[in-house]
Amino acid sequence: MPARVKMAFEPQGRVIPLDSLLPLRAVQKSTKSSRKYRRIAASIAQVGIIEPIVVFPQNGSVGKDARFLIVDGHLRYHVLKDAGHTEVFCLIATDDETFTYNHKVNQIAPIQEHFMIMKALGNGVSEQRLAETLDVDITAIRKKRDMLEGICPEAVELLKERLIAPGALREYRRVLPMRQIEMAELMGAAHNFSASYAKCLVAATAQEQLVEAEQPKEIEGLRADDIARIEREMQTIEQDFRQIEESHGRNVLNLVLAVGFIRRLLENTAVVKFLAREYPDIMGEFEKLAEATDLGTR
Repeated sequence: MPARVKMAFEPQGRVIPLDSLLPLRAVQKSTKSSRKYRRIAASIAQVGIIEPIVVFPQNGSVGKDARFLIVDGHLRYHVLKDAGHTEVFCLIATDDETFTYNHKVNQIAPIQEHFMIMKALGNGVSEQRLAETLDVDITAIRKKRDMLEGICPEAVELLKERLIAPGALREYRRVLPMRQIEMAELMGAAHNFSASYAKCLVAATAQEQLVEAEQPKEIEGLRADDIARIEREMQTIEQDFRQIEESHGRNVLNLVLAVGFIRRLLENTAVVKFLAREYPDIMGEFEKLAEATDLGTR
């Protein structure tokens, strides 16, 4: 029977006086003037604490005089103190672990942020309130709101979980939907979602695949002959890349089959003794392959 997994928190949180919380590190004056700190302060002022502070009882203390070490949430703690709050709802950790929490947080993708803003607007939250809550100019909210205008749903689906640069999305509007899908696939395969790479892909796009096909392509800082050369080179790279992509799956399958055969081979004691005696170098390589867990399938 598998062992039970230990709970990381007490089932119920509790409201704790701020004076009973003990920060494990000091927050510098420069941090309090940072954009991140101001954004947290604005969010708390508008909607309150969204993510509870995580604490751990100091030396197992209990009762009214219990003291708690702050495991995660130092900036939230100082924002509340500076704003004159006296207590806060906390999660009680069952282990004094100070590393994992922020280390495991996934950064939100720009397109996911767009969806969240659109959902908030659809639920009746005003653009002004969103801007105040996030401590940004209302223009930034409107840019995020309009981020996907002119981009086809298929390309959005391919990019929705990627950390794509907003400038790259602007480049997508310059090409037709089929080319947008191709660009999304190429950027995903190359794991490159920068604006500069998107500009190169636009430069390599055939004239008839541009939204404004009747106008010549213009890229700041490049002459017409430079753009033509980039287009030829990028088309060659795209063709080579697609050939590699097509052969990769077949090569990985062959590798998996070969490694499976080697593992079966090394189960034969007579074969292992022969290889170790006559071909020790080959035997060493076979053992490395047999022990491999990542065969390039990711």
